[in-house]
Amino acid sequence: MKDPQTRETVKQLHKRGVAISKISKMLEIDRKTVRSIINGKQDEKPRKASRYEEHVPVIRELFSMCRGNVSRVHDLLLETRGVSIPYPSLTWLIRTYGIREPSKKTSGEYEFDPGKEMQHDTSPFKIEFGGQKVIAQCAALILAYSRKLYIQFYPRFTRFEAEVFLSGGFQKMDGTCEICTIDNTSVLVAGGAGPDAEIAPQIRKFGNIFGTTFVPHRVGHSDRKAYVENALGYVMKNFLPGRSFSGWPDLNRQAVEWCETVANKRPKRSLGMSADEAFLTEKRYLTPVPDYIPPVYQSFYRVVDTQGYVNLDTNRYSVPDRLVGKKLEVQKHIDKVLIYYQNEIVAEHRREIESRDKKIRNPSHRSPEFYRSKAPKPLKEEKKLLGESRMLDEYVFELKKRSHGRGMVKLRRLLEIKRTYPEDGFNKGIEKATKYGLYDLGRLEKIILTFIAGEYFEL
Repeated sequence: MKDPQTRETVKQLHKRGVAISKISKMLEIDRKTVRSIINGKQDEKPRKASRYEEHVPVIRELFSMCRGNVSRVHDLLLETRGVSIPYPSLTWLIRTYGIREPSKKTSGEYEFDPGKEMQHDTSPFKIEFGGQKVIAQCAALILAYSRKLYIQFYPRFTRFEAEVFLSGGFQKMDGTCEICTIDNTSVLVAGGAGPDAEIAPQIRKFGNIFGTTFVPHRVGHSDRKAYVENALGYVMKNFLPGRSFSGWPDLNRQAVEWCETVANKRPKRSLGMSADEAFLTEKRYLTPVPDYIPPVYQSFYRVVDTQGYVNLDTNRYSVPDRLVGKKLEVQKHIDKVLIYYQNEIVAEHRREIESRDKKIRNPSHRSPEFYRSKAPKPLKEEKKLLGESRMLDEYVFELKKRSHGRGMVKLRRLLEIKRTYPEDGFNKGIEKATKYGLYDLGRLEKIILTFIAGEYFEL
């Protein structure tokens, strides 16, 4: 069947007396098709009414009660109403009368005045560091009027990273807008969803410092922050391909450089200029950043372990050995770790982000007395064996190296052998065992027996 426009064209040409052959040649359709259109055989026939249409109100009610489960609606129609509707007919009625989904409305357009709104969102991307792939969370902030963009990457994105990113973004923009549109993530939202959601107190207080209000978009309306969504797509298509990164600092350095030299310099067709040029107009409408910006950090309390370390995010950071057993305040900043005792800073370290279970040491935190006090004391069996001869001392040293733990079991056995056999035979056995590298005490005992057999036993 031809489309309505073609059918109407054929009918109008026929009314004006144009021959069927000429119409066929002009529109490049078959003559039989032209005749069928003229005779009305291809006209759209009105939809036949379904014999089950009278049950649509009941179906609508049951559909809402069953939370959209059509199979359950089908069963309840038969159980409660005694109505048997074939399943294909039931789904046809639901589609035709828009029971499942309300008809879509036009989305409308958003117009933003300078300084009125900025948008924030995050998206995960696969990044490669030296041949190893990791998942990086890309955080983006964009001004809705000028489209000026700022991005950073993090291994994870919690409220701590959110405050760090937004603080850096607000300073990079040299101001903030009245509202900041966000999604309904639990990172920033404490409860609820949409414009009526409850923002986390920590984040709300953070927004008050910079003079902005965080407003989540309605659920299912992510296009409300389309500018930042499009920016994240541009990051994936333009920034990441063909670039290599040595680590997180290098990745974020290149991200800032790309924003300044590419994203914010590219002319926007909708603006008729670049983001940097539009920002010159918007800048005077922004709320200036405060004179003092409080540092963003998380505070923890840790007890120093016996080795002189405090634990933070699986890594261990050294403190002066005099503080072993003391309770300290550990402040986690984005790039460093500050450790306080009685409100005085006692240690500062570069924060490890890429490593796990690593010890970060500062040699100045350890005194010679600390190492001497931590040196293991010799066993009493070892004390009784050492000091009699250089050969025996050497054998004890090598025996401990080949023993599990501190070698207590083997040293105790060696001391028993020494006490059991004559000194001359024992010393000769030790000398021969050391010469041939024999540290199996069973074989050592057999060697000693060969030296004393003729003197102490009748064979």
